[in-house]
Amino acid sequence: MNQTTTQTTYLYLVSFVAAVGGFLFGYDLSIISGALPFLTKHFALDAAGEGWATSSAILGAILGPLAGVWLADAVGRRMTLAIAALCFMTSAIGTAIPQTFAQFVFWRMVGGVGVGLAAVISPMYIAEIAPAHLRGRLVTVNQLAIVIGINLAVIASYLLSFGGHWRWMFASEALPILFLMVGLFFVPESPRWLAAKKRGREALAVLTRINGPAQANKELGEIQEELKEESGTFRELFQPGIRLALLIGIVIMIFSQVNGVNMMLLYGPTILVEAGIGTTSDAIFFTIFLNLVILVSTLIAFWLVKIFGRREILIGGVLVMALGHLAMAVTFFLKASALLNLVAMFLAAGAFTLSLAPLSWVIVSEIFPNQIRGKAVSIVCCILYLASFICAQYFPMLTEAFQKGMGHPGGAYLLFAAICVSCALFTWRVVPETKGLTLEEIGLFWLKRTGGGREQAVGSGSGQLSKGKG
Repeated sequence: MNQTTTQTTYLYLVSFVAAVGGFLFGYDLSIISGALPFLTKHFALDAAGEGWATSSAILGAILGPLAGVWLADAVGRRMTLAIAALCFMTSAIGTAIPQTFAQFVFWRMVGGVGVGLAAVISPMYIAEIAPAHLRGRLVTVNQLAIVIGINLAVIASYLLSFGGHWRWMFASEALPILFLMVGLFFVPESPRWLAAKKRGREALAVLTRINGPAQANKELGEIQEELKEESGTFRELFQPGIRLALLIGIVIMIFSQVNGVNMMLLYGPTILVEAGIGTTSDAIFFTIFLNLVILVSTLIAFWLVKIFGRREILIGGVLVMALGHLAMAVTFFLKASALLNLVAMFLAAGAFTLSLAPLSWVIVSEIFPNQIRGKAVSIVCCILYLASFICAQYFPMLTEAFQKGMGHPGGAYLLFAAICVSCALFTWRVVPETKGLTLEEIGLFWLKRTGGGREQAVGSGSGQLSKGKG
């Protein structure tokens, strides 16, 4: 095995450990979909109660990035992941043994804090440790881990649905949490965080392990040069240039939550039962196939991010998502077979996983300068989870309103289709191409923008960040 292969293998191993945070993110937020029908019966929940059972973890996830603002910069990326793992573990135990619905909601919120921390730190850590030519694929490892977490959560839900063992659904999360806790002892700290903390020798050692000594010295020099351009304060986030990067991150992440596909995943069994698919166990069984589509799509995404630019994949993907939502609406309007609902869900969810799901995290993890990346990503993720909370809380009530007004929930999916088209337009007009550029090149681009003229140029539809796409 030559040195380059050894370095690449090491990078992937480190990324897989960090991505366990993404796995837990997917598992924790998805296990509720299989447990919800049993929770509804056990605690006698109405539509608002169902929304609260689902969205409480997301509300907790809003608190995670708020804590991450300080933790990511104060104690480092690796230690923050360890704190996230602790939140996951206490939540797994607490949600398995609640005596009241209030207790269940409290422990779901604790797990949500872990979700919020992991969502901020896992892709950020991977982006900061990865070379430019591998960054897109390695950050997509985090999305793959999220999808695997979703798939295993659905399978666990299905197996435990016979007999209604919803408590074991939540307890089953403990094993991967232990894996993350052990794995964190063997991964290095982010070299960019070390450099920002004036620990250049340690940063160089990590970069040498990743890139070899010659490239490591060059990259450390670029990191230190960029750090001279930054103050690292919240105030810097609102300077010309940086504020546009912040706007892009916020809007892309809001679109990643309000596009409707996440609601299909969170409420998949409930949607299929309403469509007439059969029993709750039947509905959970069919969502296994939905999540297998998502898994295959994520694997294809590894190839896509290597061949195509970020913008091309995003625009194409969200337009196909819009078609999926339109198909979903048609099945309800025509009172078609419930299996056609499932096909429409396959189309929308597959396109989401090929495009917006991985690339929203790739873009947000790479678009900000080093010194303020932790603060910027934390703010973006707070707004992300606020949007996700609102969707999860009000989705049952939204579909219920359409059900009462139209006799079916098809109108909701017309609304989601319009949102997807808006995302495509925003990406075309505003989002720049970042493929193939180092984090320092991207950071310096924003730091050197001093007026509105360049911001307007970035939003001209060309999508160019530099002379070439890379």
